[in-house]
Amino acid sequence: RKVPGVARDTAASSIQSAAVIGAGTMGAGIAIVFADAGIPVRIVDTDAGVLEKALARITTTCAGSVKRGRITEAAMKSCLKLIEGSTDIADIKDADIVIEAVFEDLGLKKEVLAKLDEICKPGAILATNTSTLDVNEIAAVTNRAEQVIGTHFFSPANIMRLVEIVRGAETSAQTIATVMAMARRLKKVGVLVGTCDGFVGNRMYHHYTRQAHFLLEEGALPSQVDKVIYDFGFAMGPFAVGDVAGLDVSWRIRQRRAETRPADERYSPIADRLCEMGRFGQKTRAGWYAYEDGSRAPIADAVVEDVILGVSKELGFDRRAIDNDEIQERCLYTLINEGAKILDEGLALRSSDIDVIWIYGYGFPAHRGGPMFHADRIGLGVVRDTLRRLTEAHGDLFAPSPLLARLAGEGKVFGDL
Repeated sequence: RKVPGVARDTAASSIQSAAVIGAGTMGAGIAIVFADAGIPVRIVDTDAGVLEKALARITTTCAGSVKRGRITEAAMKSCLKLIEGSTDIADIKDADIVIEAVFEDLGLKKEVLAKLDEICKPGAILATNTSTLDVNEIAAVTNRAEQVIGTHFFSPANIMRLVEIVRGAETSAQTIATVMAMARRLKKVGVLVGTCDGFVGNRMYHHYTRQAHFLLEEGALPSQVDKVIYDFGFAMGPFAVGDVAGLDVSWRIRQRRAETRPADERYSPIADRLCEMGRFGQKTRAGWYAYEDGSRAPIADAVVEDVILGVSKELGFDRRAIDNDEIQERCLYTLINEGAKILDEGLALRSSDIDVIWIYGYGFPAHRGGPMFHADRIGLGVVRDTLRRLTEAHGDLFAPSPLLARLAGEGKVFGDL
């Protein structure tokens, strides 16, 4: 919560009302979060049918919380009274903060922010729930860039505690202070980060999962990789997580990134092939694994293995036995290395912020303290030397970051920063 440049006495604006644009799963979850904190919230969607389904979903979600004993019947009624739906975006003109939660498309988000800038009262904070897009580009379409900020809630928003609070180049200290204070009121763990593709958490996650995909091409199978990560302490491995989140979500992000991906950059097409087959995870009962009706238990699927073997052959890999140590090193050390690059670029204020993001947002085993603390504990010299060995075997993707190499050479750790 300590942010350089944002003093303790920086006046945080009072958030007395909120609005959410977009009545999808994320928008509905964010609306519940505000109402649960006692803040009136209006959820807006131009599609009346989508809005009606969202409001019904909100009621069902709250009823489920009552059934599980998380809240009382009275608390549910109080929460629902604070949520209103509308198909007219003009109805949010008096809100203190408006969070757009529309489809992850830069053009669409810019269109929405420009409209909000026209409608919302002076002083209102305009927030974007983007998980990967450039907050500066989104803010540039408004006349109040100092009041634009990213609020990357994690799904499901009403359950997950992490919010990456993404500052743009012009985001004011008051806006940061206001949203950090709001996160506490919403009972969320707010972590301030800078803007880049994927911010802190998803940028690191991309490198972590990319190695998992490369391991499949070279000889591993999803169940082996997932078991290694599970045994390390995660609740689920990367492939099981993908099936829960929906493979189509990351597919859309990869399609966007394809426009700028260097032609010589190694890229695994396995996940794309599964998506082209309509395998989007648990919601289609088929993704990296198969699922029986009414069950979330993953079942190894011969169809997926055939796709993996086909891609290996297509790319010219002679499949080999991959041991568990290699899986753990390639997935976790590349995660640590990317975290070091993020620190060096100033996109995270301190290594412990990265650890908080990974524990609360990605299920990194808390008893290991987060990826950067874990690296400090095993020694940065060990991490550096392992990355150098992996670089010799697998290429420059594993080259130790300058910051990691420097700290290791000086006998220091990330915590010393």
